[in-house]
Amino acid sequence: MSASPHITHKQSMNYGLLALPLAFVALPMYVNLPHFYATQFAVPLTSLGAVLLFSRLIDAVVDPMLGRLSDALYMRSSWRVLSVAMAYALGLLFSFAALFFPPTFTDPFSYVIWVGVWITLCHLSYSGLSILHQAWASRLGGGASQQSRVVAWREGAGLVGVVIASALPVMAGWLSTTVFLGLMLLLGLLVWSRVLLQTRIDKDSDTELTDKDNYLPLKQISFRKLLWVFLLNGIASAVPAGLVMFFIEDQIQASAAMSPLFLGVYFLSGALSLPLWLKLVRSQGLAKAWFAGMTLAILSFGSVGFLGPGDELAFLAVCLASGIALGADLVVPAALLNRVIDKLGHRGRAEGLYLGWWNLTSKLNLALAAGLCLPLLSYWGYSPGTQTAEGLRALSLAYGVLPCVLKLLALAVLFVFWIQPSAQQPASRSDG
Repeated sequence: MSASPHITHKQSMNYGLLALPLAFVALPMYVNLPHFYATQFAVPLTSLGAVLLFSRLIDAVVDPMLGRLSDALYMRSSWRVLSVAMAYALGLLFSFAALFFPPTFTDPFSYVIWVGVWITLCHLSYSGLSILHQAWASRLGGGASQQSRVVAWREGAGLVGVVIASALPVMAGWLSTTVFLGLMLLLGLLVWSRVLLQTRIDKDSDTELTDKDNYLPLKQISFRKLLWVFLLNGIASAVPAGLVMFFIEDQIQASAAMSPLFLGVYFLSGALSLPLWLKLVRSQGLAKAWFAGMTLAILSFGSVGFLGPGDELAFLAVCLASGIALGADLVVPAALLNRVIDKLGHRGRAEGLYLGWWNLTSKLNLALAAGLCLPLLSYWGYSPGTQTAEGLRALSLAYGVLPCVLKLLALAVLFVFWIQPSAQQPASRSDG
């Protein structure tokens, strides 16, 4: 295994910039798109939930193959990586535009078909580009400090992108948002390409030993343990992400102009908290820092189910505190994954494959949140734009209580698998 190259803050910043436009795709897909089609075109929530679930499942199944492709591209040349990244970016931009500028149909079912086709292409393009981008950071290796710093720049740029994406459609419309997305994708690829071509990361001579084993990551005990924590914690975050627009409008009954403020405070506080979490990682380690973040998330989000009409300031405070907790979710999991890959001796050989399974789990989180919560809410009597007691009770339970229960489970698994003394075992143990 070759020595890890040292990456400066400037190089980390240039690498991370591409995460800003990628966040434009992530936020609207999970927050804006269901709300957009439900309110503008009267598409039933059950149908939207089903098509989002189906699309995410397709995307998730393909992710390990995209990871394997990423490994093959990195083994060939940086120019191959960049050319495929550009193709992914074009597919992403075109499908994004199609989703938010659909043709006029006479029945809601046609909109469902349209969403199903284009969101699947958007998901696949986003996944391919994200895996290529994330794999570069994994290939760097290095200690927890460097890994968390590089990841923090990437996730910080992503949070800035989320803040802009939450406000720009309201302030300037979807056309300006789409144009901005295209420009930032181009800029992000250009500055990352400079770092990619200037930084030499040696290839491992044993690549052939791992390239053909698509299930290599799942055979590693340390990876499976991390995946369980990531899965539970991810579902806990995905549920409120998919319901936040409905909660703001129907439970808090805030004006549409307030929505960007709530989302902006949440994501901006997450971005500003990143230096604090990096300091905690240096002093306490990755796992304990994540434990602290989960605890803060539960404490800050626990009261949200009791909020009602007019509680805008209280909800703003919840957004601030839970946004700070978000910083740990952004820095620690990816850095822990990179450390696991490094300790297993698979750096430079199978990063894309690990990220493929990792992203599959992330997509499963979002698929379960969209595909199960939206139909269940409809079944329990909730309908967007109405404020019946039964519907709002269901919305409060799904948005406020369920995520806290899932976070508690994730916190318990993190403690058992990663923090308690008996969990400190060699990362390379596997079943196969």
